[in-house]
Amino acid sequence: MTVTPAQLRALASRAEALTAEVRALCGTALNGSPEREHLAGAWQAADWLARGAEDLQQAAADLARLQDQPCGLPWGVCPEHGNTLSAGGGVSTCRVCRRSWTGDLLGQPCREPRTWKVIDRAGTETRMCDGHVLGARAAAAGATFIRLDEAAAQM
Repeated sequence: MTVTPAQLRALASRAEALTAEVRALCGTALNGSPEREHLAGAWQAADWLARGAEDLQQAAADLARLQDQPCGLPWGVCPEHGNTLSAGGGVSTCRVCRRSWTGDLLGQPCREPRTWKVIDRAGTETRMCDGHVLGARAAAAGATFIRLDEAAAQM
């Protein structure tokens, strides 16, 4: 299972709502009432929920930063067609769509955003872009391909 920043943010939101609900409920007990002194544990639970919500938000932000990293595989690809680039004269061109980029992308790490998690049969996980996953699908029999959460990557 892939954990996404959006899932963590949703959990944080639920923890924040529970915090508010517990505090509102406990706040209805009047000062000096017998109930008030017995609600200390509930107030402490609300504090823990609030801290948990903060931790979940931080984990979501950390995970989103990880997913925003470039593909980084040792050669560039066309984001739409994969390993279809040719390079020459300081320009890389896709042989399918004819789109071109300045520089020899074949000799540089891929700068496209990570959009997939690929797990091979041995359990090795690699994150890669759309273009690289095209080649991986053809070459990695038995691998598992999991699309990363696009909405979370954009936030």
